Formats: sequence, C-alpha cells, structure tokens
Amino acid sequence: MFKRIWGYIRTLFRQKAESAMKPEVEIEQAINEARKQDSALRQQAAKVIAHRTKLEARIEKAADDVGDAREMAKQALLRAEKAKAAGDAEGTAKWTQSAQSLAMKLQAAQNNLDGLKEQYQIALDQSEEAKNAVQQNAMRVQELTAKRMQLLGQLEQAKMQESVNKAMESLTATVETDAPSLSRVEEKIQGRLAEAKANAELREATPEGAESELREAVSLAQADDTLAELRAELGLDGPAGELTS
Repeated sequence: MFKRIWGYIRTLFRQKAESAMKPEVEIEQAINEARKQDSALRQQAAKVIAHRTKLEARIEKAADDVGDAREMAKQALLRAEKAKAAGDAEGTAKWTQSAQSLAMKLQAAQNNLDGLKEQYQIALDQSEEAKNAVQQNAMRVQELTAKRMQLLGQLEQAKMQESVNKAMESLTATVETDAPSLSRVEEKIQGRLAEAKANAELREATPEGAESELREAVSLAQADDTLAELRAELGLDGPAGELTS
C-alpha cells in the first residue's frame, strides 16, 4: 500500500511540475542539452582522430626501423660472406652472429609495424564513425534550432489567441450580466403592449366603458354644434362638402 501511495505522490508531483514549466524554458533546455552533447561528442571525436594521427607517426617511424634493420642485416650478411671468402673464420662468425641479431631486430620491427597497421585500420574506421556522429549531431542541433524558432512562433501565436479568447469571454460575460439582450427587451415591450390592449378590451366590455364611450360621443356632438354656431356667426361655409343655409 505504501508503495502505491508513494508512486501516486511521485506521479502527481511530476504532473504538477510539468504543467508549471514554461514551454519556452523547456525549449531552451532541450537546445542547451543538445549543444552540450555536441560539445562532448566533438571532444571524443577529436581524441579518436588524434589517436589516428599519432599512429600515422608511429607507423612511419616503425617503417624506418624496419628499413634500417633490413639494410643492416644485408650488410652483415655481405661482410660474413666476404670474410668467408677470405678464409677469415673469426670474421665470418662475427658477422654471421651480427646478421642473426639484426634479423631478429628486423623481425621485431616488422611485427611492430604490422601491429601498428592493424591499429591504424581500426583507428581509421573509428575516425570515420566519429566524424559521421559529429556531423549527424550537428545536423540534429540545427534541426532543433530551426524547430525552436518554429515552436516559439507557435507559442507566441497561442499566447495571442489565448489573450483574444480571454477578452471575448470577458466581453460576453459583461454583455450577459450588465446589459439586457434585445430579445428580452422586445419580449418585455410586447408583454406590456399586450397587457395594455387586454385592459382596454376589458374596459370596453364593462358598464363603465360603455358609459365613457357614450360621454365621448355626446361631447363630440356638442362640439360639432358649437362649431356650426361659430361658423354661422362668421358667415363661413360649413365643413368640406357642405354649404351654409
């Protein structure tokens, strides 16, 4: 149980930490790590290539040693043969032993040269591998650098869009909470109009409504009679389409 709880806590902490990290910081970390690896790889490759260069110098020297030993062994053999022809037994033995010694030295130098050549072939292969690794990693760094520019551009676009989204959310919230919508205003007006019409219709249907209508008709008739009297006093014609008597 404790192991499960501890695993849960670690996972939760890792998720919180990842969500808290800024993308631009993570991009820079990736670039810096790639550059560190590139630097370390270049140093290792330089050591491999330097080893190959040292082997080249040693092979050249070993080849010289082989050539010198071979030439000296030949000279010793010639002197031994010359002493033998002259009947010089002591000289013959001397130069024969010297030739044998130089032959052993020649063999050792040749073995050393062969071993260096084998090492050199390995060093050549390793040098090529090291250079290829450096080239590939350098291209990887360039790709990451280009990707960094792309990601930073996308990140800036995302930030701008998030800012616009927040502004729109704030605007929508303000409109919805602080100002009534037109549809609600229209609904309210239509409700009042309908209520006013209903009240008018109900008033006409009541005795009070009929009495009010009658009074209005009487008042209009009296007003017409008064206007007719005034026209007569002034000698004016009657209303349109009617002549004074």
